[in-house]
Amino acid sequence: MTLEAHLDAYIEHLRRERQVSTHTLDGYRRDLGKVRAFCEAEGLSDWAGLDTRNLRRLVARLHQQGLASRSLARLLSATRGLYQYLLREGLCRHDPATGLSPPKRERRLPRTLDADRSAQLLDGAVEDDFIARRDQAMLELFYSSGLRLSELVGLDLDGLDLPAGLVRVRGKGNKVRELPVGSLARQALEQWLPLRKLANPGDGAVFISQQGRRLGPRAVQLRVRQAGVRELGQHLHPHMLRHSFASHMLESSQDLRAVQELLGHADIATTQIYTHLDFQHLASVYDQTHPRAKRKGGSE
Repeated sequence: MTLEAHLDAYIEHLRRERQVSTHTLDGYRRDLGKVRAFCEAEGLSDWAGLDTRNLRRLVARLHQQGLASRSLARLLSATRGLYQYLLREGLCRHDPATGLSPPKRERRLPRTLDADRSAQLLDGAVEDDFIARRDQAMLELFYSSGLRLSELVGLDLDGLDLPAGLVRVRGKGNKVRELPVGSLARQALEQWLPLRKLANPGDGAVFISQQGRRLGPRAVQLRVRQAGVRELGQHLHPHMLRHSFASHMLESSQDLRAVQELLGHADIATTQIYTHLDFQHLASVYDQTHPRAKRKGGSE
């Protein structure tokens, strides 16, 4: 049987025995088609001829051509599936994808607001009504304490200690941590909580709708997005405020461990991404101010 015939038999096996969806089958065929084309270009007449060295070379070539790490991981997964089938059918004695992994994805730096944009978002006039006071309190708390969306949504009144300037949240892994609440966030909460009572809340949720129900994640995301458009003319989401909190804290304190504790990261490597943000800021300042960094113009 040819490479194509074995590939067709495997796809039919997935469709009939595994009942894989048509969309997934199309993806498998595209990915394995790349491997088949490589084999044919290398003069390999059957799947048994492909070894780990050659497959690694294919992955490197596709990566150089711009195929994303996620797509390469999917290709390798499809290849492993094919060879598991071939091994079971006695058509091959090895799996060339064993031990291979795709190149690591470049970690995308989170988007943040600089300090001026944060102030522009939070320092505008606030109407003295239910929704405006609630939304202002949410925005202030996100930025003041670096809360995750799930932590803000799950926050109850017994987690607030405004006289002490503290908020207690339950984060990932059900871990509880106490965080400081800045003076402006405390003020916003103090202005919101009396209005909250007027809605006859159904439970102890800090942030509720006008019907007294706890706000869900989508509702909070929508309100934050609308505030971003209204005040900044840009897309804004809760995690951008958390990223901004972390970046600004690190710029000011240079204390990575403290920022790790505030964010509730189990691994400091997760927090270290903010050191890259801080370096970008420092590099920008350097480029703009250091006399030896400035590019020479056309004339002097």
